[in-house]
Amino acid sequence: MSTSLQISLAVGGSLVLAGVVAHGAWTARKNLPKQATPKVAAAAETPPPPELEPQLPPQESPALTEWHEPGFEADASLASLTQLTKSERRPGLDILIDAIAPLALESPLAGEVALAAMPTTRRVGSKPFAIEGLNVVTGQWEFPAADQRYRAFQCGVQLANRTGALNAIEYSEFVMKTQAFSDAIGGEVEFAEMQGEVARARELDQFASAHDAQLSFTVRAIKTAWSPGYLQQCAASMGFVPASIAGRMLLPASQPGQGAILLLTFDAQSAQSEDPEQTALYELSLKLDVPHVLRYEAPFARMCEVAITLARSMDGVIIDDNDVRVRPEAMEVIHADLEQLYDHMDVRELSAGSALSRRLFS
Repeated sequence: MSTSLQISLAVGGSLVLAGVVAHGAWTARKNLPKQATPKVAAAAETPPPPELEPQLPPQESPALTEWHEPGFEADASLASLTQLTKSERRPGLDILIDAIAPLALESPLAGEVALAAMPTTRRVGSKPFAIEGLNVVTGQWEFPAADQRYRAFQCGVQLANRTGALNAIEYSEFVMKTQAFSDAIGGEVEFAEMQGEVARARELDQFASAHDAQLSFTVRAIKTAWSPGYLQQCAASMGFVPASIAGRMLLPASQPGQGAILLLTFDAQSAQSEDPEQTALYELSLKLDVPHVLRYEAPFARMCEVAITLARSMDGVIIDDNDVRVRPEAMEVIHADLEQLYDHMDVRELSAGSALSRRLFS
């Protein structure tokens, strides 16, 4: 009798223990970060290529059922391809954003001589400094090359960048550096009046400050954290590719030679941990540097689309830098403001994404 009771108690205890272990395992599994889908299983669901517009998931997360697509996707043609038909200003020194000093020569000069006379640095204070030669054969301004000859030169310093406007001290340094180069090649240089150039620099800096739009959204997990692999897989389905720095992914531009449209960032330490799939991520950031991206790419519309799609598929919510939830109507307001900004930059011949704009906003 006692033996049967002992057996019953042992069996019952084993069942309780098994239940506790099973519950613990279930709880631990439930609390694990979301994992990337294995490649074999994912093969049947090949994501759309980056150049195609990804489709939104057919089912919404209950926490985001009130979300709708912003109504400006159709404005992907907001600058249409006609914006590209405008001739791009020549890269290199440009009177719009540079103070330029021309150097006259009595006779053409070999590129080797010019290169030997170059200053050791290409900066004046915090501003880029450059020298160009007028090629005898092509008639084009270019950085001097050893196998070419030049009939004139010009030196330039950028009037403004994100560090501020060119000041009197920097302009004086520009004059000294240019004069030294001119003396070395036997040229005759002509400088613009300093006060006028410094005034131009301040005006350009004021314009740049008023049009330097850098936008960001954060997608934050509502309940379950994400593993780095899961996050990267979801971002890759939207066309993002890994960057050279851990914790960063880029959405490439449609035109070769252009920078990325969007930057996606997450905790770099998590991406480099010994067991990244056990690392919990709770948010990612999307960043848009407006002056660096061509208008016809519709970068803000893409940014909103990516944020909304990732929030839905990853069970997250979109917030701004103040931890305030971003709603579609707020996106519409930002979009309208950006359209005016683009127009102002176009009129100033500093269109977003152009070579001059990327130099100015650097």
